[in-house]
Amino acid sequence: MADTMFAPKGWTPERLGPLEGKTYLITGANAGAGFQAARMLLKQNAKVVMLNRSAEKSQAAIEALRAEFGAGADVSFVRMDLSVLDSVRAAAGEVAQTVPRIDALICNAAIAQVPTRKLTVDGFESQLGTNHYGHFLLCGLLFDRIAQSRGRIVVVASLGYNMGLKTIKFDDMNWEEGYGANTAYSQSKLAQMMFAFELQDRLAAAGRSDVEVYVCHPGSSATSLISTSGSRMMRLVWWLMTKTPMVQTAEQGAYPEVMCATEDGLEPRALYGPTGTREFVGPVGRGTLNPHAHDKPVMARLWDVSEEAVGFKWSV
Repeated sequence: MADTMFAPKGWTPERLGPLEGKTYLITGANAGAGFQAARMLLKQNAKVVMLNRSAEKSQAAIEALRAEFGAGADVSFVRMDLSVLDSVRAAAGEVAQTVPRIDALICNAAIAQVPTRKLTVDGFESQLGTNHYGHFLLCGLLFDRIAQSRGRIVVVASLGYNMGLKTIKFDDMNWEEGYGANTAYSQSKLAQMMFAFELQDRLAAAGRSDVEVYVCHPGSSATSLISTSGSRMMRLVWWLMTKTPMVQTAEQGAYPEVMCATEDGLEPRALYGPTGTREFVGPVGRGTLNPHAHDKPVMARLWDVSEEAVGFKWSV
């Protein structure tokens, strides 16, 4: 059952203390919830490193943030395309050389509801390849640096994990058959959650407390996610929804990920996000986590499949 934890208003950025000396990496931070998360963290004097695909949009985002917080705002970007494993490896290498500490890596970027089946350059269905495999590899490559800082990994999931098959389609992960924009998206977000929960289990089994892992979702927020990758019909439905109280602002959509990156005393096996109507909107706290998201045999198998797919073995 959902609770607000921080009743009655839920978690808000007013709970943030000073963040000088802390460094946050955010994937997909040039727009939407990722950009708003960067704003909240910079406002408290944190250092923010964005990992974005577009150099042009990143530059515009940095200019906007410096216009708001002053020329001294410590915000930079590293170019990374999550859908291309070589790009993830190169970005992780650049981060390793230029970012001495990581207090949290916020896995915020995603593509959604891609109308027709596409494959990444590495041969994965595009949503699984971008949302899950790209982040799985990035977290693995940066894990030791995060551990050195006793930092966190924050996985931004989606209520979409409750749709589709509610499990991983191991016999056809790339949807050679029966591709559906929503079902493929659901699988990719479920995979991200399973990665996070399996990593929690592995850390616990190894007796390690040097990395915390949390899972959240933005609820129903007015970001560009569906308007950039969804079909025309999906975009129209979404545009109509944004005119109703069932959709909140991108800034509110960023609350759960900032909370998971900064707040102490959170439960690991949980899903954080809005706790109001259908958990789309409302005060941010601990929401409903359905058991299929941490189905142990499926999580463990997905981990092995993911290591094999991205060609990287974790040291946990």
